[in-house]
Amino acid sequence: MKNILIVFTGGTFSMRIDEKTKSAVPFFHGEELLRLIPDLNKLANISVYEFGNYPGPHVTPELMLELSKKVKTLIGDGNFDGVIITHGTDTLEETAYFLDLTIKTEMPVVLIGAMKTSSEPDWDGPRNLIDAIHICNNPNSRDLGVLVCLNGEINAASEVTKTHTEDIETFHSLDFGALGFVEKGKVVYNRLPRKLETIVTEKINSNVDLIKVYAGMNEKFFKFSADSNVDGVVVEAMGVGNVPPAAFEGIKYIVEKNIPVVLVSRCQAGETLDIYGYPGAGKWLKKAGVIFSDYLNGQKARIKLIICLGKTGDLQELKKMF
Repeated sequence: MKNILIVFTGGTFSMRIDEKTKSAVPFFHGEELLRLIPDLNKLANISVYEFGNYPGPHVTPELMLELSKKVKTLIGDGNFDGVIITHGTDTLEETAYFLDLTIKTEMPVVLIGAMKTSSEPDWDGPRNLIDAIHICNNPNSRDLGVLVCLNGEINAASEVTKTHTEDIETFHSLDFGALGFVEKGKVVYNRLPRKLETIVTEKINSNVDLIKVYAGMNEKFFKFSADSNVDGVVVEAMGVGNVPPAAFEGIKYIVEKNIPVVLVSRCQAGETLDIYGYPGAGKWLKKAGVIFSDYLNGQKARIKLIICLGKTGDLQELKKMF
C-alpha cells in the first residue's frame, strides 16, 4: 500500500453541531476524525499532521504560506506517495491555488472539504477523504498540480471555484470542466489541467485589495484603496473587462501611483479582453497600464498577485507573470 500524508487544517469536515447554540463549530482533530472512518487503513498507510482547526474564513494568505512551507518540508524526504489536505470550503479554492503556485512536486496533492458536518446523517467528509485516497493511489494522478475533490469530481486548483453556498455539488470548473471523477473507487481522467506554473518565493505581500465593479460606480473606492498605501489591486470588471467612466478615473488614479492593477471579470466564466473602445472599456484600461488576467476569478487573481508581489514589484515583470 502507498504511504499517504493527511494534513488536517479544519473546516466543516472537523465540525459538529453544538447542542447549546444549534450551530456548527470546530470540534474534532485529525486522529479523532480518522477513528470515525476506519476503512481508510485498508486503502493506504496513513500518516497524520495536525496543522490546525481553522474555519475556512479564518484562513489568511500568511497561513497559506505557512502551510505551503510545512507541506514542502514534510514531503521533502520522499517518504510519501501523496498528500491530502482537509480544508474549510469557503477559502478552499484560494488555498488550493496558493499551494498549486508554490509547491512543485510530481506526487498528488489533493484538497478536500465537507459541506455537511459529522452531526448530519449525510456527512460527506468520509466519502471525500476516501475518494482522495483513491486519487493518490492512482498512477495517472502524478504531475497534475494541486487537485480539489468533493462529491466525486476532480478539478484543477487553478480552475475550480465554489458555486453554491450549501450544495454538496458546489465545486466546479466553469470554463473548462472537471479533470475527471471518482466512482466507487475507480479514478477516471478526461483531460489535463489547462495550465501549470510554479512561482518560487519565500515571502508574500498580502496588502492587496479586491474591488468589484457595479453599475454607476465612481472613483471613490479606488482612490480610498490607493490612498491607504495598498501594494496591489484586483478589479472585478464587467463583461470581458469594462468599467463605468467614473470608475475608470479611479483605476487611472491607482495606476498613476505605480500600484499594479490586475483586471478580471465579475462573470463566473471567461477571460478579460481589450475588444471594446468606448470610455472605460478594455482598450482604455490596457492603454492605462492595467494587467489583464487569464481565466482567473477575483479571489484567485488576488492570491497570485500576493505571491508575485513577494517576488517582485516591477510592473513589467508582473505583467509577464500574469
